[in-house]
Amino acid sequence: MLGANAQQPLLEMPYSPSLDLSSLDRTADPCVDFYKFSCGGWQKNNPIPADQASWSVYAKLADENMQFLWGMLEADAKAAPSTRTPVQQKVGDYFSACMDTTAIDARGDKPIRPELAAIDGLPDRAALIAYIATLQRQTTGSYFFRSAPSPDPDDSNRILVDVSAGGLGLPDRDYYLKSDPHSVETRAKYTAYIAHLLGLTGEPAARAAADAQAILRIETELAKASLSRVEMRDPYKTYHKMTLAQLGELTPAISWSSYFSSVGATGLTSLNVSEPAFQKAVNVELTSEPVEALKAYLRFHLVTAAAPALSSPFETAQFDFYSGYLRGTKQMPPRWKRCVRQVDRSLGEALGQEFVQRTFTAETKQKTQLMTDQIEQQMQFEIEHLDWMSDATKQEALRKLHAIRNKIGYPEQWRDYSALVIEPKDYFGNARRAARFETARQWAKVGRPTDRNEWEMTPPTVNAYYNPQMNDINFPAGVLQPPLYDAKLDDAPNYGNTGATIGHELTHGFDDEGRQFDGAGNLKDWWTKDDAKNFEERINCVRDQYAGYVVVDDIHINSKLTSGEDVADIGGTLLAFMAWKQATAGRTLASIDGFTPDQRFFIGMGQWACENTRPENLRMQALTDPHSPGFARINGVVSNLPEFAKAFGCKVGQPMVKPKACKVW
Repeated sequence: MLGANAQQPLLEMPYSPSLDLSSLDRTADPCVDFYKFSCGGWQKNNPIPADQASWSVYAKLADENMQFLWGMLEADAKAAPSTRTPVQQKVGDYFSACMDTTAIDARGDKPIRPELAAIDGLPDRAALIAYIATLQRQTTGSYFFRSAPSPDPDDSNRILVDVSAGGLGLPDRDYYLKSDPHSVETRAKYTAYIAHLLGLTGEPAARAAADAQAILRIETELAKASLSRVEMRDPYKTYHKMTLAQLGELTPAISWSSYFSSVGATGLTSLNVSEPAFQKAVNVELTSEPVEALKAYLRFHLVTAAAPALSSPFETAQFDFYSGYLRGTKQMPPRWKRCVRQVDRSLGEALGQEFVQRTFTAETKQKTQLMTDQIEQQMQFEIEHLDWMSDATKQEALRKLHAIRNKIGYPEQWRDYSALVIEPKDYFGNARRAARFETARQWAKVGRPTDRNEWEMTPPTVNAYYNPQMNDINFPAGVLQPPLYDAKLDDAPNYGNTGATIGHELTHGFDDEGRQFDGAGNLKDWWTKDDAKNFEERINCVRDQYAGYVVVDDIHINSKLTSGEDVADIGGTLLAFMAWKQATAGRTLASIDGFTPDQRFFIGMGQWACENTRPENLRMQALTDPHSPGFARINGVVSNLPEFAKAFGCKVGQPMVKPKACKVW
């Protein structure tokens, strides 16, 4: 297998088994630390590459997928124009233009000078406020707030415009509000980054430093008015349907009818305002800050968003702060990786067509669909036999379960990119046109029925998700590759790995956030008061357990943020185990490599989460990531499953056996 930084493309996907004996640490007692037992060898054999903030089984597969895509893109870029399909032309020319660093560096900041000049030339406050819509439509920056079409929480078949918080340059509002030494240092590093980036556009050093302080001041006020990530897990706290006039009362500085006309949404009668208090803060900033400070804010967000497509000094400056300082990454990824990611980001379903043709078999799709059906059957069994849920709520839960759509591998209909112009010598132009294409595609949804066939991830992506408003679970082809799904091995590790992930996504429909949407994807309380209370009592058991885990230094898991994922990990693994037992009922399963079938199930489950992570990245994840660290996602799960204790002969009193297990599903 090629290493993570091998500078050559893969012509075929490498093979890694879903249960890898070399990843084990046999010196560890599985009843004391099952994560170390499952992953200790992997951690030793897989140090973090210099261009990564962390390294995991998922990241390694994603890296291999990228190397395979690299080979495809190089071939598409070099092929004779007459032999290429329209899809190959677009992805090949985009990649070729991205790889042409000589041309990119020669342009410097020339691609964004028109917008910089336009910002500097804004004559007054009113013109500046009006220009926000132009920037949001034509560029990728985050300017004060966000707006986008989204399914209406009251009627998921209808697309509603959502106005939400935005405009921050740091990863989370808490970076602005905490007073500990590390947070103070981070803000100092951030202002230095702002000043450096503005200086690259020609601003004198003194002015850039002053502008950086003004930008931090503006963003701090926006951060103060923002909901926390925990608060945003409650969909009722982010749903405030209003008329355009009511939004105007919150932010009268903005002519909202003109704004929406500019971005391409006319005739709006109602919309959702996710955070009304934030919109009030936006109004204060737009009306009270000096115009020159507001101009500096717009300039910075324009430049920082454009930096990855600009010349090397801009790209390097952004990497040094966001990846180097905040996440501890030692060096920038090689150019081919950055370019593969950009093609996937801009033309993901075009690139995905070739990826699927070469990597994703009909047999894999059929088997993972069958596994999904089996796990859903076990979820039905669990719901029917819950002792804490009333019959009335059970009926609604089953109705929702039966309405879930399973989307496996790739979209039923590929996205049409024919209107997007891609030039082989114009990287920045390609990136800008792709962003505008996507913006226009999104705004064209307004007034149309919700497209329930749409995907939020591209086919090569190594991830999966549940969407509560679509009520669907989505597994891209990229995540259904070895070592996550392994057609060459027995079913046990596949059910432990991919099966547990399927169960994980399925239970998201019934976690603290997903349970508040009904089977149609509408925000509706379908629980009795007692059932909701019983649910919260059980999920609080999980929260109390995970809050005791230390992430790094003295930072503990914020279990109010991670509880949805934690409960999904526990419930999903149990459902997968039950489905596997049902699928193999009546069969005599032999031990393999010294492990019983049950043990192989749990080792397969444990090894999906093997990882190494830099301390800086752990600190950021503790603030921003709703997922717990890998060790907690394994040890926290198995310590609540009697099936695990039986498989490995663990006894009460050992760390992997909780005296009183947490159980929701």
